[in-house]
Amino acid sequence: MNASTLIQKVWNFCHTLRDDGVSYGDYLEQLTYLLFLKMAHEYAQEPYNRDTHIPQGYDWGSLRSKTGEPLEAHYLAVLHKLGNEPGMLGAIFFKAQNKIQDPAKLARLVQMIDAENWVGMDTDTKGDLYEGLLQRNAEDTKSGAGQYFTPRPLIQAMVECVRPEPMKTIADPACGTGGFFLGAQAWLLRQGLNKKQAEFLRHKTFFGNEIVAGARRLCLMNLFLHNIGDLDSEPTIQRADALIAEPSQRFDYVLANPPFGKKSSMTITNGEGEEDRDALTYERQDFWETTSNKQLNFLQHIVGMLKPDGKAAVVLPDNVLFEGGAGEKIRRKLLETCDVHTILRLPTGIFYAQGVKANVVFFDAKPKDGKVHTKGVWFYDLRTNRHFTLKTKPLKLDDLRDFIDCYHPENRHERKETKRFKYFGYDELIARDKASLDIFWIKDDSLDNLDDLPPPDVLQQEIIDHLEAALAAFRDVAAGLAR
Repeated sequence: MNASTLIQKVWNFCHTLRDDGVSYGDYLEQLTYLLFLKMAHEYAQEPYNRDTHIPQGYDWGSLRSKTGEPLEAHYLAVLHKLGNEPGMLGAIFFKAQNKIQDPAKLARLVQMIDAENWVGMDTDTKGDLYEGLLQRNAEDTKSGAGQYFTPRPLIQAMVECVRPEPMKTIADPACGTGGFFLGAQAWLLRQGLNKKQAEFLRHKTFFGNEIVAGARRLCLMNLFLHNIGDLDSEPTIQRADALIAEPSQRFDYVLANPPFGKKSSMTITNGEGEEDRDALTYERQDFWETTSNKQLNFLQHIVGMLKPDGKAAVVLPDNVLFEGGAGEKIRRKLLETCDVHTILRLPTGIFYAQGVKANVVFFDAKPKDGKVHTKGVWFYDLRTNRHFTLKTKPLKLDDLRDFIDCYHPENRHERKETKRFKYFGYDELIARDKASLDIFWIKDDSLDNLDDLPPPDVLQQEIIDHLEAALAAFRDVAAGLAR
């Protein structure tokens, strides 16, 4: 059975469950629990004969042999028991709950999963299945899962530009369902790895944080199905807020899309800034500035995560490029202490969360020697006169191909300006009001020619995105005035 047929088969059953009020996300979680148990059962058989560490009586066989209310009761016991186990097992089942209240439909789901040999499938089929389910979950706006799902073509483009090398570490401090890790894995596998490099890729390359237990669970399963990690190891994806402590490890690469939303319920102080008495406050001596802006804090944190020669590509909202106060001070410090060399201005309509205006900021770590390390920044404008929607005109890798060519990853010091790719020197940038990096130079054709307007559905979505962004800004202002 090919991946698309299998995805359709697995997904069709969700439609039946929706009549009982089971959401896409709940279904995907139940699928994760049962898939993991079935694969562990397969690994315990010939020819693998592995010790899966699943306690006797709480394994796949114990579920397969029951139906009706006894199955429902035992399934609850299994979830509770396995959630208290160590390692990958406990991480997958942490705070697991049964969301399928009809025992007959639970039994049908067990039968459907039991009918397939999952370990025997190639990694691409298993991975494509799970990625397909994650994307469908992200597309369901009611689930809110879109905030954990970065468009895969954007990830591919970022990875192609950064070009991670074998035997080096890759981190994401807000890893969601693991998209950046899988994008990097796909790139590295295409390089033709030897046995040592392949082993390092599987067990020692990827490190992340995900504070939301459900998203972390989906991430772990996504990685497991793509042959990253194994049943016996401790997960390298931590269930913790990355921002509350200084990094305990430095990494060669950071690829990330920190959570949307500007304000946080906590303030991170550098020990010198004024604290907000109404907010939960953490002190980070490694931070440049005190702020409750999540993206600014993630940016400071990511700088601290990099090795002295580390590289980063981070999706950040527009406000990080132009905001005053702490934002301006952090931008100036970033330009001084790192080599900020490229900014990709992203179009609207490509993220599952509405109202997002974002950019990809590429920068390299540099020694703390007091020198200014950014010589200038290359900007690529993929926003002006470009129109996308999630359904009728989704962003594709081909849409990013010109940016990748302009980026010139073979040697980024051999670049040429084009209509959409323009260079601004350091002195010119810091002389701008608030050292703003919010720069446009291409004329918007639709302002002068009504015939150039995008199709109605695209125009409608862009209006919604603009309104959502404006509402978010007003909420931030209101929240500030209420303090």
